[in-house]
Amino acid sequence: MFERRVLEVLATGPMATVQDLGRPGRGDLGVGRSGAADRGALRLANRLLANPEGAAALEVTLGGLKVRARGNLLVALAGAVCPATITDAAGRTRGIGHQAVERLPDGATLRLGVPRRGLRTYVAVRGGLDVPEVLGSRATDVMAGLGPGRPAPGSLLPVGPPPIGFPVVDLAPVFELHPREPVLEILPGPRDDWFSEEALKKLCSEPYEVTGDSDRVGMRLRGPRLERVREGELPPEGMVPGALQVPPSGNPTLFLADHPVTGGYPVIAVVRTRDVDRAAQARPGQLIRFRLGRA
Repeated sequence: MFERRVLEVLATGPMATVQDLGRPGRGDLGVGRSGAADRGALRLANRLLANPEGAAALEVTLGGLKVRARGNLLVALAGAVCPATITDAAGRTRGIGHQAVERLPDGATLRLGVPRRGLRTYVAVRGGLDVPEVLGSRATDVMAGLGPGRPAPGSLLPVGPPPIGFPVVDLAPVFELHPREPVLEILPGPRDDWFSEEALKKLCSEPYEVTGDSDRVGMRLRGPRLERVREGELPPEGMVPGALQVPPSGNPTLFLADHPVTGGYPVIAVVRTRDVDRAAQARPGQLIRFRLGRA
């Protein structure tokens, strides 16, 4: 018989949410995809544990998480690399690595420090977090208020039954993926004709700073102002992750996982899907650059 296992939340740090791969295909209902901001990191952590790639896990922003196992668990960390320790029930502490399968015995506590680089760390548990689904997903959409509530000290997160398969590696030798100044590849957006011919060149010629007014919805950027050649406003148009929408200030906003389904400002460019994960790891104060790619 399956033993019920639980992850007890003791501290969350600046922000922790439950995320899976979201709820795609519901834009006609006004529901965005949401899900992990760095989808590749979530998938990697789950694959290490032989979970389905979309199993629900914790997305932790800037560390500070502290959780205790109720029952014997296997965990894996991916995404932003941070100091991580496990303290067992007898008080013995050991450091653990990232992209590795680690044992979290009954009564042991896992702690995450602040990552040196990157922003979001994923904590996956073998069996996945078995919180209730909303519209087919366990993802927390902070903008729409859908999905499970944000964990808080005292929250008990049930862990699902372990999958039939077993982990086949102990460690995934992934190189550091969070450079100091990431370069994101873009394609011209659907409304690039609303801007001067020089605007797209300007977007790619100088770095933009990620401002503190950034979250899972999007990153507000500060840098060269992008000049419009057309005035007025657009009717609401569908938006996608990676869209670079430009409000009247001329400084673009890069939409992330919890972006609105529609928007009224022109989109000058769209970050390629493979680079949206990298964008989600950029932290406030960091510089990012854009590079124009080919369709």
